[in-house]
Amino acid sequence: MSNLRTFKIVALVLEAILAVPLIGGTIVIGSGYFALGLMFVIHLIILVLAAKTYTSKTAAIAGLITSAIAWIPVLGWVLHCVTAILYAIEVIANRD
Repeated sequence: MSNLRTFKIVALVLEAILAVPLIGGTIVIGSGYFALGLMFVIHLIILVLAAKTYTSKTAAIAGLITSAIAWIPVLGWVLHCVTAILYAIEVIANRD
């Protein structure tokens, strides 16, 4: 399993956790929004790795956008759901 695939699986799991309404909100607010900053860094690492290997960058870009504006309550929930789904599609589609 490549480093990129591992990072995408980690991002998928974390985004799925943050997509759970009460749990995700509690984690984000409880961490003083540090969780969103950490996710931004993870998505940025994935974007760089994907660019180097010429693979799909869609989920990473969506993740960066999500991390930047997920502090808006309902919008954040929707974006975390969408990003988790995009990562799931990329992980399933690219089995390297």
